[in-house]
Amino acid sequence: MRVLFLSDIHGNLEALEACLAAAPAHDVVVNLGDTVGYGANPNEVIARARELGNTFVRGNHDRACAGLTDVRGFNYIAAAAAIWTNRQLTPDNLEWLKNLPHGPVSLPELPNVQMVHGSPRDEDEYLLLPDDAAASAALARAPITFFGHTHMQGCFRITEKQQITVHPKYSDQGADHWALALENGGVYLINPGSVGQPRDGDWRAAFAIYDSEAKKVTYYRVPYDVETAQKKILEANLPERLASRLQFGR
Repeated sequence: MRVLFLSDIHGNLEALEACLAAAPAHDVVVNLGDTVGYGANPNEVIARARELGNTFVRGNHDRACAGLTDVRGFNYIAAAAAIWTNRQLTPDNLEWLKNLPHGPVSLPELPNVQMVHGSPRDEDEYLLLPDDAAASAALARAPITFFGHTHMQGCFRITEKQQITVHPKYSDQGADHWALALENGGVYLINPGSVGQPRDGDWRAAFAIYDSEAKKVTYYRVPYDVETAQKKILEANLPERLASRLQFGR
């Protein structure tokens, strides 16, 4: 089974369409949360995401934009974007966001895989360090967890003897991909990266394909029309920082 993993689209329609155009053949699409927030096309991105499948995990921005959590827990830029997004959402899309499932979620066809937004132990946890990944991996219900939230592409492999951090290695500045073979033993925590607002120093939109038969994850980066995404953010009177950061991947 080949699974296309998308995460942290954040209302960036241009980045989403670029990922979908570049994605190879797959059997199912899984969305790891934060479909909206920050970007200027929340309704269009939700519509597109819903067309792709029905396996979703809610993210913290999904909750905030739906009015389920208080935006005072966000910085002022994120809060402003969440309030703006909430006011733009159609009634149907608002209701859809409110009903997104809390992770972990799973697919019947993949009993050894689970999906979360933040981590196996907390949907809002940022897995940035190996020690945090190891503590969270101890609570995982499956040997492979796909997560988002950090906007940083890569993975942790936790075994009894070591904690390994893996970052994709790309040779091309255009569209590129990098494959990781999954070994037996231990727990994998795998982040496909952010579609709509990467923060790992690479501005290109990110996604991943998991091939369960080949036991392989292939990471992808694809260029997209950043200028149009930025223009839409500015025209919507969203904070300028949300536009400028897209070109730097920060």
